[in-house]
Parts: sequence; structure tokens; C-alpha cells
Amino acid sequence: MAGKPEIDADECTGCGICVDECPNECLELGSEDVAVLVKDDICDGCATCEESCPTEAITMTEQ
Repeated sequence: MAGKPEIDADECTGCGICVDECPNECLELGSEDVAVLVKDDICDGCATCEESCPTEAITMTEQ
């Protein structure tokens, strides 16, 4: 797999699409309406969040 999602807070608009699309429910919108990886331990690196992000605010880091 591709690693873990890294969210660029400056590019994230807080739309929540990545939160809704994550099959493992690893992401949540934080207090500033920015996506946050909250379940790093169960994230399998599927990259669904990266693929679904309309602003390209998510990139998968190498693990």
C-alpha cells in the first residue's frame, strides 16, 4: 500500500468527502474543519481519501 495520508491544512476546505469515503473510518474533521487522521493504527493506506479529495489536500506518505 501507499502509506498514510498527510493532510495539507492550507489546502483542506473541510468538505468532509474524505471522511465519508474512508472505508476504515480513519479520518474526522478537526476543530478547525480540517481533516485529521485519527485512527492511524487501522489505516491500511488504500488512498481512497487522496483519490476523493477535490482540492488535492491529501497525499500518501511513504511507509
